[in-house]
Amino acid sequence: MKPILLLTLPALLLAGCATSTIESRKKDRYNAYSELTPEHRAAVDAGQIKVGMSMDAVFIAWGKPQQVVSSESSSGSQTVWIYTDAYLHGHTYWGHSYHGYYGYGGRHRRHYHGYYGPVLRHDYIPVGYVKAEVIFEKGLVKQWRTLPAPPH
Repeated sequence: MKPILLLTLPALLLAGCATSTIESRKKDRYNAYSELTPEHRAAVDAGQIKVGMSMDAVFIAWGKPQQVVSSESSSGSQTVWIYTDAYLHGHTYWGHSYHGYYGYGGRHRRHYHGYYGPVLRHDYIPVGYVKAEVIFEKGLVKQWRTLPAPPH
């Protein structure tokens, strides 16, 4: 039992260090968090965003975006934060595989025992998708939307 516990504990500690949480982001950007309105602070605490929030507030609520896109139009410049996610899509296919073994007998030649034949295999492919977009104008949220995960 102890070896399992000794292997599990470091993995849990590493996982905790790698994950950014609302609480850790609030500490990192304490000044920005403390300047939020009570309404925006309550939304950030719940992991939600609202129109009119600052970039810091969105960062605290949702974390770092995977992509940042800048654009400009006749109405002015915009910054879009794109949040992505992924899932594993399973698929089954026929492949060929060797079944058997090689035998080595000292000075004797290699012995071949086995056959090639069709094998039903199952594999997973990671599929990424955009799960949310936040559009900023003049550093404030103009609009945002969440998108559903594709069917799988």
